[in-house]
Amino acid sequence: MKKYRIGYTQGVYDMFHIGHLNIIKRAKEQCDYLVVGVNSDDLVKEYKHKIPVICESDRIEIVRSIKEVDEAILANTLNKKELQSQIGFEAIFIGSDWKGSDRWSETEREMNDIGVDVVYLPHTDGISSTDLVKKIVEQGGYKLVEEVDVIN
Repeated sequence: MKKYRIGYTQGVYDMFHIGHLNIIKRAKEQCDYLVVGVNSDDLVKEYKHKIPVICESDRIEIVRSIKEVDEAILANTLNKKELQSQIGFEAIFIGSDWKGSDRWSETEREMNDIGVDVVYLPHTDGISSTDLVKKIVEQGGYKLVEEVDVIN
């Protein structure tokens, strides 16, 4: 496994879950200094057309509190070339579920042109923030243990 001086990963980190933590931990194993970009509320609205459940200031504080994170920044762009020029990372880490997508195939080409590796890390199957939101909606919101016992 190649070791990088500075690594970077970026995400929304809305409703932070074990899949997010797994990516961050695996990324840190491969670099001395890990910078994590937390997508701003405005950026999420722009490209995902939704409002995060958890606001950007709380999401960045959660990420900043993880021991593997050396630095957390608020990301206002998905342009990795622009981010690389600001941060100077040698590798960008992303979940393997993105491999082969148009967006990340283009990112790979752009990063290759400037000598930055794109490293795909194993995706944690069966968990995503989108799935968590769907589950909450389908269940009609949170239920207290007493309510669940009555229903069952």
